Amino acid sequence: MFKKITLALVASGLVFGAAACNTVKGAGRDIESVGQAGDDAIHN
Repeated sequence: MFKKITLALVASGLVFGAAACNTVKGAGRDIESVGQAGDDAIHN
């Protein structure tokens, strides 16, 4: 029983960790695109 609970907790941690990583990566892309748009506006 203890092994099943431990396995479930580890699996949940991996899933949430992967989701958080994707969220941060997406936010980074959004910030990068805003910076690029500002740079394009200044230079055009």
